Amino acid sequence: MRPIPLDDPADPRLAPYAAIRERDLVGRQGRFVAEGEVVLRVLLSGRSRFCAESVLLAPERLPALEAALAAAGDIPVYIAARPVMSAVAGFPIHRGVLAIGRGGPVSDPDVLVPDGPALLLGLVGLTNHDNVGGLFRNAAAFGADGVLMDGATCDPLYRKAIRVSAGTSLTVPYGRVPDGAALLDVCARRALVPVALAPGGEDIAALPPLPRALLLLGTEGTGLPEALMARARRVGIPMAPGVDSLNVAVAGAVALHRLGGGRLTSPGR
Repeated sequence: MRPIPLDDPADPRLAPYAAIRERDLVGRQGRFVAEGEVVLRVLLSGRSRFCAESVLLAPERLPALEAALAAAGDIPVYIAARPVMSAVAGFPIHRGVLAIGRGGPVSDPDVLVPDGPALLLGLVGLTNHDNVGGLFRNAAAFGADGVLMDGATCDPLYRKAIRVSAGTSLTVPYGRVPDGAALLDVCARRALVPVALAPGGEDIAALPPLPRALLLLGTEGTGLPEALMARARRVGIPMAPGVDSLNVAVAGAVALHRLGGGRLTSPGR
């Protein structure tokens, strides 16, 4: 691994990093931006389902990452001062760590569901990248086998979603279906119990063990469509008087912890 110094924001080798925020919204033709040391280490590790095409670092960030970069193989590593990085990206790059990753095909939903015990997360209409990233982190923490998303849920490879997920959106398998009804079709084909998290449902703490389940979460405010909840087992999280809801990522963590049960073997932090 031999770092390549660059000092011109117009250098064509920096083109994939240009105008990051704008291109986050319109897509990168199968590529994504990874930001920050934690995410980069995941991308370079054997845990990631994706690979890095290049890395862009501020000079002072290289020593801590040199070993990980060397172990990752023949990846171009560009070094540029923070003003150059910020000029290319279009906003101040405080972390001094960026990479371009290459995406792959989205998993087939039916293939993603394992035989035997199975726990999956189903996201319906979630357009907030922070929530999607947080839910991928929860799915990893509580032993979910994968995440299924409807067509309206945002891309988990959006830069901010990856960062909030602490890189777990690069490691947790995920698949797409057109809508919530298609999620229930997967449940029917793969013998999963659909569990809808919604106010007014039975206490999730009293739920018996479910060997094969799909936890359904909807967007904050409107929640899951009633037609979807009518075909699922509806559960809720008891709360103190005067409080009737949680942030969807927090609620998802509570529910996944309950459903994950015996999958959890070591204390976290």
